[in-house]
Amino acid sequence: MSEAIELVSPPPRLRLLGEFRLELGTEAVELCRNGQRLLALMGLRGRVCRTVLAGTLWPEVTEEHARGSLRTTLWKLPRGEPPLIGCCGDSLWVAPVLRVDVHTLTQTALGVVQGCGPPLHARPPLGVLTGEDLLPGWDEDWVLAERERLRQLRLHALDALAEALIRQGRPALAMEAAWASVRAEPLRESAHRAVVSAHLAEGNVSEAVRHYHAFCRLLNEELGVEPSPRFARMLPERLPVRVTSRGRDGRRGWAG
Repeated sequence: MSEAIELVSPPPRLRLLGEFRLELGTEAVELCRNGQRLLALMGLRGRVCRTVLAGTLWPEVTEEHARGSLRTTLWKLPRGEPPLIGCCGDSLWVAPVLRVDVHTLTQTALGVVQGCGPPLHARPPLGVLTGEDLLPGWDEDWVLAERERLRQLRLHALDALAEALIRQGRPALAMEAAWASVRAEPLRESAHRAVVSAHLAEGNVSEAVRHYHAFCRLLNEELGVEPSPRFARMLPERLPVRVTSRGRDGRRGWAG
């Protein structure tokens, strides 16, 4: 007798990092623009009062009109069991079964910032921390605010991850985290400090000094300011002399 194999469908997934995408089972579901906006806001906040939700999504119309638009948009959402959006009194909430990628990013980043970095031999979560921005091209105020919050959280997590990897004796991976932060925000001093720290951890003093001076030039050209004294103190006060080419008498010269 052959055994029956029960196929378990994957949980529904809502992707907000990069282009909006709702997946039910193995299929992507097309939604109208208002449906996307509703699910995106609910996915970010989890539980929202109807009045607040309607006013946030339709701020330029009357409250009655906004609540009517909300009812219409809710009715057009895909049907399922359990439903994607639940209702309790005047509040709406996201079904716990819905997996939202922003939550994975937030939990990972907060874990790193709070000192719960990767175990010594574990792979650092660079993929999660270096993904796409929240809903690129969406310009509504609630999206802009959340996008900037996530950007700052990512940057702090990358800086903290680089420091943790240096402490663990993994400077090459620390350099990857530090450069990811630099690419995201080229004028961010803490990211450049992490790059220099990784160079120094490997004993590459000349590369650390070269990077520091390159950042000094960039900061002066863009903002007309200098790095903080804290950054300068990371470097040796006096660099070791280096051997120059041979002189006419055949002996090596020294540069201080």
